[in-house]
Amino acid sequence: MKRRLDPILKAHNGGVIYEDEKIIVVEKPPQLLVLPDRYNHSLQNLYGMLKDEFGAIFVVHRIDKETSGVIIFAKDADAHAHLNSQFEQRKVHKKYVAIVVGKPIEADGVIDAPISENPSHPGVMKVNRKHGKPSVTNFSVEELFDGYALVNAMPESGRLHQIRVHLASVGLPVMCDRVYGDGTPFFLSAVKSNYYSEGEEKPLLSRTALHAASITIIHPGTNREMTFEADLPKDMRSVLNYLRKFKSCNYVARQLEDSYGHA
Repeated sequence: MKRRLDPILKAHNGGVIYEDEKIIVVEKPPQLLVLPDRYNHSLQNLYGMLKDEFGAIFVVHRIDKETSGVIIFAKDADAHAHLNSQFEQRKVHKKYVAIVVGKPIEADGVIDAPISENPSHPGVMKVNRKHGKPSVTNFSVEELFDGYALVNAMPESGRLHQIRVHLASVGLPVMCDRVYGDGTPFFLSAVKSNYYSEGEEKPLLSRTALHAASITIIHPGTNREMTFEADLPKDMRSVLNYLRKFKSCNYVARQLEDSYGHA
């Protein structure tokens, strides 16, 4: 029997990646909330959609509304406890992909910078080396452009907005990030010279260019390691195609060492 969940996710360009009696892994589309909005409970959210389908569902981790990609939910309390333990013990491996503004000063590295909430702006985080909670993000540059870069980010901790805060702290804010960057939408006219449009130009991307590309866990039922992946969504692929066409530096990951003067 066809479920209500599937066409709803498909309509948002999302879908179910994997499902069994213990877990369900979803490709979350951008602009869809994971949990109900605290002020407007009528807004559609992934948790509500899954709860309507299964009756009981357990939140294991979260990704931001504008972030696309892989997210896991548990179907029972035992699976939930098992997965929570893995997150607490940092046994879960996650990889995010971000399009950032700026030029990295190294091909890969580690951002070790404690994070705390900004007391002046509730819900907004900041690097706080004196009072923040320990936070570590590993990163590598996948592709370099003139003024932009495609970056892989692998967080070891799971602080709110961690990747966005960390990348911004080293001068690489995520494209279109309105909180930790300048929030400027990406227009084709920004990279294509002599661009002309008969009408008002629409942005190719106006949401935070961050994607949860993969997650590796120990399955709570079989105790086997499993990795789940989600391809880049259409909006980020479109931006990358134009950056490659008009802002390419002719570098890929394996050539970056020469770019940065490494041996």
